[in-house]
Amino acid sequence: MKIVLTSLLLGTALACSPAIGWSRQPDPGQDNTAKQDAKRAGHETKDAAKDSGRAVKHGTRQAYHSAKRHTKRAAHRTKNATRDAVQGAKEGAHNPQ
Repeated sequence: MKIVLTSLLLGTALACSPAIGWSRQPDPGQDNTAKQDAKRAGHETKDAAKDSGRAVKHGTRQAYHSAKRHTKRAAHRTKNATRDAVQGAKEGAHNPQ
């Protein structure tokens, strides 16, 4: 009998809780007109554009630095490989087999 009573009370509480939440009046300090909705949407769009711009800036900077670093690395490796090849050719010319 206790389980049935507990289940009934819990079921009633769960069934009534959404109705209580929906029946609330809007806050008096918050304007819910179409004009305010449009303003809010405009501000959210502006904030989203700022966030996107910052993300693009960060990605561009990161890509630039990565390309710069890898280009320098490739140039140094090419220079060293060329130098080593020239050195090997000189040694080969002095000591032919």
